[in-house]
Amino acid sequence: MNSQSSPAVQYQIREWSDEDSPACWQLFHDTVHRVNIRDYDERAVNAWAPRQTDLTQWTDRFRGNIALVAEWSSPDATPATATNSIVGFVDLRPDGYLDRLFVSADHQRVGIARSLWIEMRRRAAAAGCTRIETEASITAKPFFESQGFQCVATQTVCCRGVDLTNYRMRYQMPLDLLSGLP
Repeated sequence: MNSQSSPAVQYQIREWSDEDSPACWQLFHDTVHRVNIRDYDERAVNAWAPRQTDLTQWTDRFRGNIALVAEWSSPDATPATATNSIVGFVDLRPDGYLDRLFVSADHQRVGIARSLWIEMRRRAAAAGCTRIETEASITAKPFFESQGFQCVATQTVCCRGVDLTNYRMRYQMPLDLLSGLP
């Protein structure tokens, strides 16, 4: 699997498993409340990421998707002291819908989202996806645009009785990826 490292960050991308579900939920909840709060009010983030969730339903959303996690550990860790933790995740449905891409609030802007996206894009191409679509938050829209997504529409979605603004975005898979060229 892909791995990235720098003096401050060391992480590896691997396939998601059912056991990752609680950590992914906690990462999602924490990130929405600490990062997305910059673009959404408290009522909106509480609706989007409530304190409690049905972990079975959360886990079921990953199943059948291409799903990846990024695990991080301190570069100073020894095998005896290493404590790997999930610092990001992404999942793509078989129909080409990128359901979720989240990075820990404590690990923003170090390349984890981009690495997850690059690996997901490679896997999507191998699975025959010619186009990927997502609904990006206000917070995530600049990232997706920087990765080649085009904004198709601004929309208002209702989440647990609260209206949220997001953006329907589309990525057209480059022909070289579809043909298997490097």
